[in-house]
Amino acid sequence: MSTWDVVIVGAGAAGLFCAGVAGQRGLKVLLIDHSDKIAEKIRISGGGRCNFTNRLLDASAPQKHFISQNPHFCRSALSRFTPQDFIDLVQQHGIAFHEKHKGQLFCDHSAEDIIRMLLAECAAGGVEIRSGSSVKSVHAESGEPAPSGAKSRYTLVTSEGPLQTTSLVVATGGLSIPKIGASDWGYRIASQFGLRLVERRPGLVPLTFDGDAWAPYAQLAGLALPVGIETGEKKSRMHFDEDLLFTHRGLSGPGVLQISSYWQEGTPIRLNLAPEVDLTGRLQEAKLRSKKLLGNELATLVPSRLADAWVSQEPALQRTAADVPDKALNKLAEALSNWQLTPTGSEGYKKAEVTLGGVDTRDVSSQTMESKQHGLYFIGEVMDVTGWLGGYNFQWAWASGHACAEALAVGALPRSEANSA
Repeated sequence: MSTWDVVIVGAGAAGLFCAGVAGQRGLKVLLIDHSDKIAEKIRISGGGRCNFTNRLLDASAPQKHFISQNPHFCRSALSRFTPQDFIDLVQQHGIAFHEKHKGQLFCDHSAEDIIRMLLAECAAGGVEIRSGSSVKSVHAESGEPAPSGAKSRYTLVTSEGPLQTTSLVVATGGLSIPKIGASDWGYRIASQFGLRLVERRPGLVPLTFDGDAWAPYAQLAGLALPVGIETGEKKSRMHFDEDLLFTHRGLSGPGVLQISSYWQEGTPIRLNLAPEVDLTGRLQEAKLRSKKLLGNELATLVPSRLADAWVSQEPALQRTAADVPDKALNKLAEALSNWQLTPTGSEGYKKAEVTLGGVDTRDVSSQTMESKQHGLYFIGEVMDVTGWLGGYNFQWAWASGHACAEALAVGALPRSEANSA
């Protein structure tokens, strides 16, 4: 039976990065993934260019960009491995990149550049990678947590035979995008060893609307425009200024993906479809000077398809701007500036970019990523830490993987060396 210092299950962003760092710290590392093609989520991210981090991440105030029952949990790891640290690595590997907007960094060429970089880091650390290898079961020496400082030993029964390790790292991600291999394996392992789980649901996901009420807007599928979007009330209110995309089934685009992580089922979202325009003032101005149809005037302020969809629903608006009553104009301006609608659901995990919830951070060390089960670690999306759209989730993968690898390396040292590390 083969024996390893560290076995990492899940060869995505967090698992690959953790493996490379741990291997380069002198540990004997095995990285296992049940999919034949590893790092698929990296490969498809950012439209194939991988939005690998965000310059605006504020590690001192993670609650600004991360959702968790304890959003401060990720502060330690994020402050010890920053976006600049990852940027430095990207530059060392000669990868060209650019900033799109709002601090979002993308590869100039392809997400494959990041994958090749991570594989090169693993190779530099002598990491063995086994793709297409599934873990059937995990057994610890004892069902009880080992005494502090004691060495654990885990036996993993895999599709390629049994193996043993001192430390087991779960980096299996969440439930989003099942077609590329998403699995609940990490949650099942957490439950097996008595760790608590926070309820999971799709995050960064398009929202859907059913019934006749959505019919006038289904024809807008493909239309994109900048909007203000918000949900919640008072202290729970969240607002984003981002692009919106109409789909046949509802709404998508960056703004909707962002708000979806905060939206609660049965509650409304509010949209300003012309955030840079004083619609009331401009429409009243058009009433005083224009002989054109109101729809034509409105089409100079918002996309023409959007103007048509609104005007066509109200006979009072289907006349020249001068002939539309003030009350109808004001009602139209309010409807476009503060459109309140309640989604009936979302597109679910099949189109969600992340999974909200996961392994409860109360059962995991924010310094080391080790759980209360000695020798068992959790990193990346499998935990109850979810970032905003725009590179934040990748930075959490890098930072949590780095924190875990550093802790594993220190734990492998003789006690005298560990104390001075």
